Amino acid sequence: MKILFFGDVIGSAGRYALAEVIPKWRKKYDLDLVLANGENLAHGKGVTRTTLNEILEAGVDLVTSGNDVWRNKEVQELLNNQDIPLIRPANYPAQVPGQGWRLIKLRTKKILVLNLIGRVFMHQQCDDPFRKADMILEENEGLADMVIVDMHAEASSEKKALAWYLDGRVTAVLGTHTHVPTADQRLLPQGTAYITDIGMVGPYDSVIGADKDIVLKRFLTQVPQHLELAKGLIEINAVLLEIDNKNKAKKIERLREIIGENT
Repeated sequence: MKILFFGDVIGSAGRYALAEVIPKWRKKYDLDLVLANGENLAHGKGVTRTTLNEILEAGVDLVTSGNDVWRNKEVQELLNNQDIPLIRPANYPAQVPGQGWRLIKLRTKKILVLNLIGRVFMHQQCDDPFRKADMILEENEGLADMVIVDMHAEASSEKKALAWYLDGRVTAVLGTHTHVPTADQRLLPQGTAYITDIGMVGPYDSVIGADKDIVLKRFLTQVPQHLELAKGLIEINAVLLEIDNKNKAKKIERLREIIGENT
């Protein structure tokens, strides 16, 4: 089985890029499942029904998210609808709208996609992602053949620690949030695939997606600036997971492509 996971999809540039590459990559890599973190779909701030539908129509099967998913109020309705393939981090308080994991049936296999958020250097102080992962894995014991974890976090140490904690119990721990791809993809000793951050799908000549001139002005003056997304070339970052017949990860590969903007 082959599973593709796109890093944080940023605004119209990211949505356009997915529509461009998913059909080609589905054929090239013979993909079974396509996942993406979509917390920044709507002009880099949250999710709307229109922007979500756009990437679903492009070929994404399930969308994970993070702390920015709440930027548009309509997302609460989307998250509460179990028929919509959108989840939020599971370790938010229980009364928060939505669900933090989803069980996907794919032919004879069942894949649990689990979304977690870190606490180190994050504004939100959510529940412990380590113990929340334990709870969800226990609740779903025997129900899933594979488990894919999106760990949406700032600190690389927290992401790596979670991967070691879950090694052998989940198929993959994939980091999102920083928008910068890391080169540390590997298989851990007990068979869990890992990468600290997949990177983003968004403007290439930018500062993590934002217009570089505006960001520079903010750093040089220390005066708050209204950030806008950059334009121009688009970088696409994803990881390709290959799963063996025993439901263990046998390979994790970084995919990266630079394409022209939508004109």
